[in-house]
Amino acid sequence: MKNLMSNMLLSEFIECSAKFYHRAPGVIPGTSRQVIAQDSGKLGPKNCGEHLEQAKNDFPVCQCGFDMLDAGFFNDCKKLEIQKGAKDFNIPIIRSNRKLVATANGGLHNPSPLVFNSAWKSQEAKLATDKFKYPVYSGIQRPKNDEDIAFMSILELGQLLKEKLITSEELTAIFLNRLKRYGPVLESVITITEELAFQQAKEADQLLTKGKYLGPLHGIPYGLKDIIAVPNYPTTWGSKSFKDQVLDVEAWVYKRLKSAGAVLVAKLVSGSLAYDDIWFGGRTRNPWNIEEFSTGSSAGPASCISAGIVSFAIGSETVGSITYPATRCGVTALRPTFGAVGRTGVMSISESLDKLGPLCRSAADCAVVLDSIRGKDPADLSSRDIMVGDPFSVDITKLTVGYLEDADKEVVDVLKSKGVNTVPFNLDYTVDSAQGIVSFTMDVDMLAHFDEWQRSNQDDEFEAEDQWPLELRRARVISAVDYIQAQRGRSKLIHEVKENFKVDAFIGDASDWEKVCVGNLVGMPVVVLPTGFKKISNAPSNDTRRKTTITTGIYAPPDHDHVALALAMAYQSVTNHHKQRPPIDDIGPNDSIPNPPTSLVPARQLRGY
Repeated sequence: MKNLMSNMLLSEFIECSAKFYHRAPGVIPGTSRQVIAQDSGKLGPKNCGEHLEQAKNDFPVCQCGFDMLDAGFFNDCKKLEIQKGAKDFNIPIIRSNRKLVATANGGLHNPSPLVFNSAWKSQEAKLATDKFKYPVYSGIQRPKNDEDIAFMSILELGQLLKEKLITSEELTAIFLNRLKRYGPVLESVITITEELAFQQAKEADQLLTKGKYLGPLHGIPYGLKDIIAVPNYPTTWGSKSFKDQVLDVEAWVYKRLKSAGAVLVAKLVSGSLAYDDIWFGGRTRNPWNIEEFSTGSSAGPASCISAGIVSFAIGSETVGSITYPATRCGVTALRPTFGAVGRTGVMSISESLDKLGPLCRSAADCAVVLDSIRGKDPADLSSRDIMVGDPFSVDITKLTVGYLEDADKEVVDVLKSKGVNTVPFNLDYTVDSAQGIVSFTMDVDMLAHFDEWQRSNQDDEFEAEDQWPLELRRARVISAVDYIQAQRGRSKLIHEVKENFKVDAFIGDASDWEKVCVGNLVGMPVVVLPTGFKKISNAPSNDTRRKTTITTGIYAPPDHDHVALALAMAYQSVTNHHKQRPPIDDIGPNDSIPNPPTSLVPARQLRGY
């Protein structure tokens, strides 16, 4: 009876498979073996009952598995059919695919051909690929103090270099000294690339001596989040599992910066596998309040920019990892339009969500960096030449800018005073599951890139058990059907946001989790900019210099990064919040930092990926 039951179940499965694939019964697609179809009849509704009890004894129904997939609507006969089909058909294909593409982690190879394009207009439209026209800082003088130099903007430093008031080697030495001094305190630096830095600085100086100027990043020291590969140096992904990993890969964004003459001085902290601010060497601190952690996996870039350790940095965001640490550390940052910056050589969480973007001292600096790294990466199927204009040439008086209920009133008032038409605004959409769509998309994609890591139980060694290990175990039982339904929900969300985006840009809280999810699902750019400070909670004294930063976000439709940047530059042209320096050397009298810090782990929605 057992063999008869097996043959009956298998017969029905093979016949269904043959119909679906238009093949003859007896051949299972994706396998090399043939199975002879039996003529013993189907185990269907008409004859199910007489064999069901015996079948359940031979093949017990895994009820909990169906419940986890919300598939309890199948009757027991169908569940038995599914279990048999999964064992004989699905699993061989699953294992074959694993051998084919899932023996290495990180998603560096074999990208999915299912490509997300965030553009709202036809790709046949004329592309705006001309270089931006930067302002010139004439008459600039070299400060006497190295710290003052470290906090200068990219364009100011560039002018010093062009006028030979400082060399790139001198500038590099200043930042290397700060990396060594403050990096350990803030736990924000993984690898100092000193030998490479001086080599690149020397080359930059030699080119200037010959009269060859590569642009505003020529000779400027910077840092990369340590999920971005650079040959001959570790690319640790912030994880103890990969801390000795050296990839013989030159990331596309690193190539672009190298061709622009920029000088790489350090690989900066990424939270472990680009999740939050915990990494194998500790937990990255916020320079404005060193008792507090930076949040978000672009923790090192945000902390280092805030502390004047590098002049600019490249971070990444899947969902919140640029916006959250920029908000916490009080720096200006751009999460660009999805697809604006190529990601070859970068650890991947989700191919339809991952973005690279600059964290800087100002919006103008973000524009300068974007200009150097934007453009089509031939090996990144999702990257493209975005139709971005020149942010330095935007006439903001022709813009209509909405403001949400949580918008920073000072930003609205400043822009209004500069001629911008500001109006109340709500970003209306009916999709109520943006956060769930993000979770399904991100977790399933991440598990595909770290399948071997989970199967080999390396997740047991992860730095925080309640982060990726928990999420990716849960993702293992998200069905393909429900993943696709989430993408259909995402498509509906994008359509609704596009239809209701009736302004040129809008102002709102950059750290609001719903807006972070929606913005990343749609692929829209946002500029995070500091707008002030407030007292820290539970201050040990009234004399403490530690502060909590206040920030806001300027959002624009995809391919309109220049609009958000132009508005942010207009605001920063008459304010100085972005020029303030954190108290990392002197936190004030009657204040001390407990060791270890007493701050609690932030809520899940403040972690960032």
